[in-house]
Amino acid sequence: MPSAAERTRTLVQSTCSAVLLIPGLNGARGHQLMPDARTVGPEGEVFLVFPAGSPAVRAAAHAQDDELSAVLEITDVAPVSVPHRIRGRASLSGWLTREPALSEPGRVMLRLEVGEASVDDLWGSGPVRPEDFAAAVADPLLEHEAELLQHLHAAHSGEVQRLRALLGERSGTSADGGTAAVPVALDRFGLRVRFTGVQCFDARFDFPEPVRNVHELRRAMHTLFDAAAR
Repeated sequence: MPSAAERTRTLVQSTCSAVLLIPGLNGARGHQLMPDARTVGPEGEVFLVFPAGSPAVRAAAHAQDDELSAVLEITDVAPVSVPHRIRGRASLSGWLTREPALSEPGRVMLRLEVGEASVDDLWGSGPVRPEDFAAAVADPLLEHEAELLQHLHAAHSGEVQRLRALLGERSGTSADGGTAAVPVALDRFGLRVRFTGVQCFDARFDFPEPVRNVHELRRAMHTLFDAAAR
């Protein structure tokens, strides 16, 4: 399974919604604290881009060296329609400063030096050390996951449903004679499917070996589907 640091890094580098919370910053609306873009630097710092007139930029401009604390809250929502759509949350707290050299007209880049981090997702919850976050690598399927899940759900729902045969006795039974099967998460290690109906539960289907790209993913998915069809 991916480590807590890897999962956190994946969430930060994804397109999940994020909000920057600054203690003592009153009157700001939620959308004003949502960065337009975010990236992770080589030392694990998180760079956040905001409009030049945003409350976060004004707060950072008035703060002196490393005295402005802030928390970046990230929420991950499944890109397919499924019960309990929130897949995870990550929190990174630290110190906020401006990066004027990296800014562009009308936009300002802020730097969040991470002091603490944590993740709570479908794998579990736990703290993440800043040095582990800095060394971690995001999942290689990150940029394609949403599109791939939507494609599996729309074009391969029958194959996804048949994966339940691989669960054996763990699959359980349903009073209505069946359940829907929705692909809810995908990473280099495997596919997570949520079976819904009278019962609702998740099942992980691991690939024979971790995949590194979409090409290897296609072969891994065919292997899973072929195994379920036997």
